[in-house]
Amino acid sequence: MSSTDTTQGTALVTGASSGIGALYAERLARRGHDLILVARDMAKLTALAERIRSTTHRQVELLPADLTAKADLLRIEKRLQSDPSISLLVNNAGVGATSTLVESDVDSLDKMIQLNVTALTRLARAVVPGMVARGKGAVINIASIVALAPDVLNGTYSGSKAFVLAFTQSMHHELAAKGIQVQAVLPGATSTDFWSTAGVPVSHLPSEIVMKAEEMVDAALVGFDRKELVTIPSLPDAADWDRFDAARKALGPNLSRATAAARYTA
Repeated sequence: MSSTDTTQGTALVTGASSGIGALYAERLARRGHDLILVARDMAKLTALAERIRSTTHRQVELLPADLTAKADLLRIEKRLQSDPSISLLVNNAGVGATSTLVESDVDSLDKMIQLNVTALTRLARAVVPGMVARGKGAVINIASIVALAPDVLNGTYSGSKAFVLAFTQSMHHELAAKGIQVQAVLPGATSTDFWSTAGVPVSHLPSEIVMKAEEMVDAALVGFDRKELVTIPSLPDAADWDRFDAARKALGPNLSRATAAARYTA
């Protein structure tokens, strides 16, 4: 959609200056959303906003922020808490790592946790009460296939994305009956600057495992339209995920019992 007389509310997108975040911004504007774009790079945000305004005529507001800086994070939280027009939060901001634990800089790992886990959690917590009060809204959390594959890449990174998946599943359990839609998106290797930032240029990866960012975002939005809780754009057979999730749920009744399993007793 590009008509200014049709609106889907306002979408706040983090990590919006490039890559997946910028594509979400463009796609959502075409769907009729006004935008609030959050990222550190004001120059890239400005160029993106100008392009979106000229092609969709949607309103685009820029909020430059470093979500690992507490003052900036609190400023975005307050906006999410106070703006009733925000109907969608896209928690996209995140960084990755490819080095082993012993070869990693611990301060970089700590900063990654702050962005991938702490900021995502606080922003979701900031926006949800207002959505619940209005009886509608949606949160998209960008995770990764490494949430299901902890032996791939850096364990702290995969752990942070496993948190995003579990957090989204818990949000759904808590909020679905209140009219709030949540989605966890688990991309595989995607052609963005993520890889060079993480230490491995995307050109070093086998081409058969790398999806174009445009295709990934478009597939994720199809999953969103279908109200999928978990969207894995590269997974050919959705039944594979259904079986995996069913096996997880089947463990539930036996995960907490008054006595130890027989195999642990003499």
